Amino acid sequence: MELIIGDKVWSSWSMRPWLALKKTGAPFTETLIRLRRRNSRDTYDAAVAAGSPSGMVPALRDGETVVWDSLAICEYLAERFPEAALWPADPLARALGRAAACEMHAGFHSVRGELSMDLAKREVATIVPATAEDVRRIVALWRDLLTRFGGPFLLGPAWSIADAFFTPVATRFRSYGVALSDHGDSGPAGQYAERLLETPEYLAWETDALANPPTDER
Repeated sequence: MELIIGDKVWSSWSMRPWLALKKTGAPFTETLIRLRRRNSRDTYDAAVAAGSPSGMVPALRDGETVVWDSLAICEYLAERFPEAALWPADPLARALGRAAACEMHAGFHSVRGELSMDLAKREVATIVPATAEDVRRIVALWRDLLTRFGGPFLLGPAWSIADAFFTPVATRFRSYGVALSDHGDSGPAGQYAERLLETPEYLAWETDALANPPTDER
């Protein structure tokens, strides 16, 4: 099994299925595609050459099967490795977890645009109103799921694909010094964000990301 990914410092979309794949315990290889080159066509061509049909990362190769798009890959892994329980058994928890992952997959454009993932960055940003609105929605979403299912993860005691989708968000909040208490959090959301960044899988990703920083310019 092979996962084609982008630079670990920057590629939030690559991180999500990578975390899920690590959770399965299945062996896999990584193929790294450098991002943000002077000529973006180079990145596209490299991804296509590596086997990504869309010319984007991530993409998963499992024998003759190739799956692209982070959410599609995670869903494939959940079906391919049912013993890993990447989604909970409870139908309601699965449905709400999928809704949360899809909302992250398709929404929060201002957070993604203004607070782009950069694991090496540490600053305190002054965010625009649209980003603040996104942060408030994320806090509310986290709070509601943590309350409904009892934590410590979004859908209960076990880590899930929903947590994979919000782990890069937690890195953004840390990188840009976003205080969740300024956006409706009374403590649980901030604690959850910290918890995501303490999982062994995330720490392995971060360690490798910072040890092998990208060299290409934007």
